[in-house]
Amino acid sequence: MASISSSPRTVEEIFKDYTARRAGLVRALTFDVDNFYSQCDPEKENLCLYGHSNELWEVTLPAEEVPPELPEPALGINFARDGMQRKDWLSLVAVHSDCWLLSVSFYFGARLNRNERSRKRLFSMINDLPSLFEVVTGRKPVKDKPSVDSGSKARNNAKVKSFFLSSSQVSQKHSRRSLDGQAKNNSKLMDENYGDEEDEHGETICGTCGGTYNSDEFWIGCDICERWYHGKCVKITPAKAESIKHYKCPSCCTKKGRQQ
Repeated sequence: MASISSSPRTVEEIFKDYTARRAGLVRALTFDVDNFYSQCDPEKENLCLYGHSNELWEVTLPAEEVPPELPEPALGINFARDGMQRKDWLSLVAVHSDCWLLSVSFYFGARLNRNERSRKRLFSMINDLPSLFEVVTGRKPVKDKPSVDSGSKARNNAKVKSFFLSSSQVSQKHSRRSLDGQAKNNSKLMDENYGDEEDEHGETICGTCGGTYNSDEFWIGCDICERWYHGKCVKITPAKAESIKHYKCPSCCTKKGRQQ
């Protein structure tokens, strides 16, 4: 069991822990949803969905410690899986997971100074992110969608640089990313393929925070898993991106480290 002294203590440390656990749960309920769904076998014992501080998720039995080290997530999520529609079940898991994330954060935040309004600031920071329920159900509005074209990646030998996307760049099926981060548009191809663009590209969300694409924000794509991330979520600035030839997200770096 980790000691209390090693737990997150400041608002920034608690929020960092929150976003890491949330990132793992976002991945379980979106990118890895088929794997997550299959692990929640109703024939198994009471199962819980955990998001860990290393951005990984896990479906397992609840902690045996009494009382547990941290607040526990909802127990027995697997039992309801086959008794309701998949999307409804995922939404239910998302709601309970939101509650669990908040309970863990405010467990850590119990010692924050009330006079400094630290807990209020922590909640405000958490509230700026879309909830898991909003991510899973698509309740957050989508302003624009970045074009994730594997063909352009092959031509450029990478998902070349992170970039800001304009509305016209988003709607072009065959936009090719240049080294300076700008998409070189071909207006003829854009006109010919605009009609089927909406069908080809699904809703793009950040692999870390689960936020939906906004054309005013800086995004970067991983050349390994092809997921997209807010630059601020993976601590990459536009200037720093200029020196990156092949970007590898934190999750892929972690996987490579474990394999070695």
